[in-house]
Amino acid sequence: MKKNVAILMGGYSSEFEISVQSGNVVHKHLDRNLYNPFRVYITTDSWFHLDENDKKHSIDKNDFSLTLNSKKIEFDVVFNIVHGTPGEDGLLQAYFKLIDIPQTACDFYQAALTFNKRDCISALRPYNIPTATNYFLNKGDVIDAKAILDTVGLPCFVKANKAGSSYGVSKVNTEAELLPAIDVAYKEDDEIIIESFLSGTEVSVGVITYKGKDKVLPITEIVSENDFFDYEAKYLGKSQEITPARLSKEDTKKVSDLALRIYQILKMRGFSRSEYIFHNGEPHFVEMNTNPGFSEASILPQQALAAGISLKELLTNTIQETIAQRN
Repeated sequence: MKKNVAILMGGYSSEFEISVQSGNVVHKHLDRNLYNPFRVYITTDSWFHLDENDKKHSIDKNDFSLTLNSKKIEFDVVFNIVHGTPGEDGLLQAYFKLIDIPQTACDFYQAALTFNKRDCISALRPYNIPTATNYFLNKGDVIDAKAILDTVGLPCFVKANKAGSSYGVSKVNTEAELLPAIDVAYKEDDEIIIESFLSGTEVSVGVITYKGKDKVLPITEIVSENDFFDYEAKYLGKSQEITPARLSKEDTKKVSDLALRIYQILKMRGFSRSEYIFHNGEPHFVEMNTNPGFSEASILPQQALAAGISLKELLTNTIQETIAQRN
């Protein structure tokens, strides 16, 4: 019997439209022989199913059910592809845990931890994971530009702590650029992380749960036409994404082993895509995405295809792993 799958998309952040694109790709490639897919939009105003005629049907948040033609539909599994809050920061994960519906993303604690760049780096620090030097700010803190730059140097990056798709990120080359960059970051979040500049090859590494095992996918090298891998580079074609990356066997093993180690230290499951920069010849961890972009041109689907895994196979495996773990 086919499983009812709710494909969650949208969310409450600036990444809403990117998430909708990802959700529609999942909807397109889900195996209709195995699953009945339902597009479910998560918005600040309402949660609703959008049917094939683009008609909205409300979701009952009490049990996450849907009524169509006077028939109640319950979901066997949720495919969570909401980028940002509430799909990537643990809120939806906790909700589905409470009402006992399996969902494809990592668990709520891992989601909350990895979504918070500062907390994630702090959790990894005892394991001697190489990262940039960083400085933390909360909205309302006194901004001591000298202390910040004495710590991280120039150039540096100012980032919103809990945001994705490079929203709220600026590269700072001079002291005069620091305060405007902080203002940009505060528009996305009330917490900021300021990081030293890492110079070197940037790569993205997908690690997934596949056929019961943790699997590192072929690595993608990021070559941005802009000053860094910003929104334009990610989504508007201002970058080259080269899979597999042009790395030596030694460097490929280094970053693959590091990515797998971090995935397992954090007790992850499902999809993840983490970013690294080879600084002074060593891969340095930048951040992890637990609901990475999933358009057909996105990095993780590219990596899966390079590993010989079609989108349909990847989606089927993810749902099967999710249901099996619950059972």
